[in-house]
Amino acid sequence: MATPWSGLAGAQQNCLYSRDFAGGIKLIADLRWFDSILYLMIVSFVHSCALHAMEVHSFSSGTNRASLQRKRRVLPGKSRDGFGGRFFGMDEIMAKTKRTHFQLLCDIGELAHLLADTADIGMFLEQTVDLVARHLHADVCSIYLYNEKEDALVLKATQGLNVNAVDVVKLKVGEGLVGISFEAYAVINDGNAQDNPNFKYFAEADEDKFHSFICVPIRRGDEKIGAMVVQHGERNWFDDDDVRALKAAASQLAGSLENVRLLMAVSQSDTSGSNGALQETRVSLDGRLINGTSAAAGYAFGKSLVMKKSRSVLLRRKSNGGKRHTKADFEQALERTIKELQLLQEGFAKRLPESASLIFTAHFMMLKDKSFSGEMARLIDTGIDPVEAVKTVASEYIALFMESPHAYMQEKALDVEDLALRILSNMLDEATTEIRPKRVFIASELFPSDVLKLASGEVLGIVLVGGGIASHVAILCRSLQIPLVIADEPALLELPPRTPVLLDANVGNIYVNPGQETISLFEQQQEAHKSAGAKAAWMSEHTETADGTAVTLLANINLLSEVSLAQKLKSEGIGLYRTEFPFLIRTTFPSEAEQYVIYKRLFDSMPDKTVTIRTLDAGGDKALAYSNVQTEVNPELGLRSIRFLLRHRDVFENQIRAILRAATGHPDAQMMFPLISSLDELREAKQMVEHCKEALRKEDVEFHGDMKIGMMIELPAVLGILDLFAAEVDFFSVGTNDFVQYMLAADRTSKLVSEYYAMHHPSVLRGLAHIATSAKSAGIPVSICGEMAREPRFLPFLLGIGIRKLSIDPQFLPVVQQQISKLTIEDANAFAARLLKVGSLQETSAEIERMSQAI
Repeated sequence: MATPWSGLAGAQQNCLYSRDFAGGIKLIADLRWFDSILYLMIVSFVHSCALHAMEVHSFSSGTNRASLQRKRRVLPGKSRDGFGGRFFGMDEIMAKTKRTHFQLLCDIGELAHLLADTADIGMFLEQTVDLVARHLHADVCSIYLYNEKEDALVLKATQGLNVNAVDVVKLKVGEGLVGISFEAYAVINDGNAQDNPNFKYFAEADEDKFHSFICVPIRRGDEKIGAMVVQHGERNWFDDDDVRALKAAASQLAGSLENVRLLMAVSQSDTSGSNGALQETRVSLDGRLINGTSAAAGYAFGKSLVMKKSRSVLLRRKSNGGKRHTKADFEQALERTIKELQLLQEGFAKRLPESASLIFTAHFMMLKDKSFSGEMARLIDTGIDPVEAVKTVASEYIALFMESPHAYMQEKALDVEDLALRILSNMLDEATTEIRPKRVFIASELFPSDVLKLASGEVLGIVLVGGGIASHVAILCRSLQIPLVIADEPALLELPPRTPVLLDANVGNIYVNPGQETISLFEQQQEAHKSAGAKAAWMSEHTETADGTAVTLLANINLLSEVSLAQKLKSEGIGLYRTEFPFLIRTTFPSEAEQYVIYKRLFDSMPDKTVTIRTLDAGGDKALAYSNVQTEVNPELGLRSIRFLLRHRDVFENQIRAILRAATGHPDAQMMFPLISSLDELREAKQMVEHCKEALRKEDVEFHGDMKIGMMIELPAVLGILDLFAAEVDFFSVGTNDFVQYMLAADRTSKLVSEYYAMHHPSVLRGLAHIATSAKSAGIPVSICGEMAREPRFLPFLLGIGIRKLSIDPQFLPVVQQQISKLTIEDANAFAARLLKVGSLQETSAEIERMSQAI
């Protein structure tokens, strides 16, 4: 016999499955409809559900009137019903319920924030289920965490069920109501779960007396975390407000529960024979010029400060028979480590608002985990020296994480290593290498927390011996404007102290003991850079050509910290805000709430000015390790940008909702989609925006209802149907970096084909002219961003084809404004006409050179 769940796994997630009151079950799909947003809960609970609307909604969704009546309370006083008592009015009851649910969200947020003060992870889970049960007036609240190895949900904490069922009750994915909810990623609200044929009974749980049931699955992107369940002895106890409150609470806790799940999984693994030892290699330095890879552009010249030995040596070094440490020393080291992490976390939040308090979540979890710090304490109690206890447990965890096939799990090994080294350093009083100001720092490893220390120590530049360009360290250095070169040359670690080192991080060159000629060239470049910065003082509020034609200069922004520079250099707005960093800096997808805070600060920082925000451009060289996207042979042609978002609709929806809400009150806010290749993709993305608007409208949440929608032009596929695209959007933005790459099939990051990556290719130039003409015909604006927009030699051409908006990195604003002020539109038009007539690279190059000399 078919059940309401038949074929559910493959069904669309925007459906509502229901049975009549006798069955009492609702499957409320699309968990993404309501994320962990405190603001949403406040507005939703304060402004919704008048009595009449509540009754209508209840009957339309299959909720029995009894579920409302049971919330009426009889109070002493004048009779309203002839029975000597006064019924508490429904409006008063609903208001009280809303306040209760609002308080739940406040307390959940506080609970997650105060994790550092919790005795252990088990207590954290117990406090959580107790808190939720009390606020929802539920007899039971339980947390199930997903065990990947067993492909099952395991009961990890409960308030109301038999505590002996913890770690005993297990449900396969798709088994029982919990397993079905988890598999379908849909909330189940059943008024009488005992009668449901899919209900799975466990005698050891003692749950036969509970009837009402809600299960909320928990997931972050593709990462499966678990489920939260509440139950009550009465039938039809829970209503839609309870469902929304539980969904919000579960989502609020998702990040913390994910760390709990990973730590518990590792602690149950076989650690025998594991060791985290790393091998060191050394080779001699053959020359004074070393070719590395630029990871964060800039120049640096100063004396070297070398961290010769990896900090990991603390994990490998044998005890020398010196001081015998005690358990008190260990406990004191833990406390010092917690305080140290809290200070670093505050520092990150100030320097990089996008990172908020995300950096050390896993660290705090491990400090409270019985199988991590608790196991260290247990070993100490058996007589093992505290130093060896820390090394033993940390090495086992590092090895286990590194053995995982998942990249995001392997990254957890760095968290373990960083935390263990902090504990050991605090116990041994062996601080890491002192960071002196005005030095070029050289190391074989670097943690994100080290980058902030280096930035505060006014480090000139960094050489990282090993590592990857996409690492968090590289991202942070770019954001903090610290030149970084990655070099596969271990001999750099053997440089004598205070060796002069010059970094040309724009190309990746490292000069050891450079000659005077090299130093002079470097100093000239520095002077030119300072000169460009000084020009900010005389920059005009508006940019014009020599003959008075207005050109709008906008700023490209990666981080909120860059907005102040854009304002100082009199940018007329933000033409491109790249939203990737909040996703790249963390190990799970940021929630709607976390994104909302960032985007609101962005819009608020530019009042009355255009702010264009681009949706997530993940993939390619900005891969998210935790997204579980399969490794691709050619990621630039794979699941990236808008393709990634349309495949991961929950991520897309969270971001759109956050943008729409944050843009409230900012009429010039704009949103655009990257890497659009077809009308179908564009329309699908626009439909998602409308879906989010409708959901926010129903929730009575403020949002920008008339936000302009645009698309980035980066693919040759769109050139033939630009007129159709122009009819669908409010503006175009040309991402020239990718546009050139895809037009010419030349990877812009590959030195092997760098000669083929030619911005002056005739097809590229004609393609840009076609875009400008199409936009003008449709009456929509078009802007140019990417490197071409700031190249002085291309400015005459761009103006000549009709471009009047340029979006560039803030530091180039003075130079570009000065260059534009020298040009006339008549000369630019003539130059563009000449360029569009020639057909070879050699001819276009010669024409551009003649124009450059004439300016």
